[in-house]
Amino acid sequence: MTLAQLVKPSVLKQPVYEPGKPIEDVARELGLDPASIIKLASNENPFGPSPLAITAATRALSQAELYPDGGCFALRAKLAAAYSIAPDQLVIGNGSNELLELLGHVLLGPGDDVVMGTPAFVVYKLVTLLFGARPIEVPLVNHRHDLDALLKAITPATKLVFLPSPNNPTGTANTQEEIVAFVRALPPHVVFAYDEAYSEFLDNPPDLRPLIAEGRKVICLRTFSKIYGLASLRVGYGYTTPEFAALLNRVRQPFNVNAIGQAAAIAALDDKTFTADVARKNREGLAQLETGFKSLNLEYVPSVANFILVKVGDGARVFDALQRRGVIVRPMKPYGMPEWLRLTVGTHTQNVRLLAELATATR
Repeated sequence: MTLAQLVKPSVLKQPVYEPGKPIEDVARELGLDPASIIKLASNENPFGPSPLAITAATRALSQAELYPDGGCFALRAKLAAAYSIAPDQLVIGNGSNELLELLGHVLLGPGDDVVMGTPAFVVYKLVTLLFGARPIEVPLVNHRHDLDALLKAITPATKLVFLPSPNNPTGTANTQEEIVAFVRALPPHVVFAYDEAYSEFLDNPPDLRPLIAEGRKVICLRTFSKIYGLASLRVGYGYTTPEFAALLNRVRQPFNVNAIGQAAAIAALDDKTFTADVARKNREGLAQLETGFKSLNLEYVPSVANFILVKVGDGARVFDALQRRGVIVRPMKPYGMPEWLRLTVGTHTQNVRLLAELATATR
């Protein structure tokens, strides 16, 4: 009997997530100097990590022989104070991706439906399929989530609805009023997962804490990977009702978040000067790229996140041409948008180079 015959059939059909290629891989494959390559593919922070976080992480390394705090007590306390909620409303994950999987462990199985927009973060669909549930994908309208259509897609079998705002990969957002009305219209058998991974780039991000305080089935998900620049440390969190947080913590692995990551995240929350500076530079970078796209006569989707979609024609060809020039971006064919690329907003210098290389690649 082969190994393939022993595994669950669903595993053999499970799609595989393909991340943006690391700089080292591209350098090795194309014979480029790693120092000459810029990566603008994974919505990472081009301005680096929070300095306060690095100091705290370095200090935590001196006790690397000890297991981390399995309950993330200090980090939950810090987040609770920041959000004016109780520590038992928080779940800490190995990146917010782990929290998506925890939702599957608690809620999903064969016969369940999960409603989501498309294109949106592909991991929603991957988690749904992993647990044998059925993804119900609702097309975006003008690159934006159609909340009325999402509501209409809900069935008696629907357990979970995902909404990212700003949305990855389109960079568009729904308003506070739209989201609150949507949540209030959800039937009682549906859990609402609101993905706020890029919310720190918004001037006034929606606040769903009042809905959680009402006892509604809402969980909000955030990450330290983006504006705080801690992607390699994998720290995310969710806040919800104490009851739901306790259920998610039941299926969470022990010691799922390392001590270095916890220390860095706690310190990063105090680095408000850094995050304000990143948000400001990101707005400037978006304006810089939009001006460049206009000069190149390239269609784009106005974004409020730290990335932007641009229409280049043959996306695969332009992606390959840019990569051979040492600029790594994200092709959108896997999202059903073969003419588009997603570009992370870089530093001013990186954006200048990106636009110059894009001008050559799209001729």
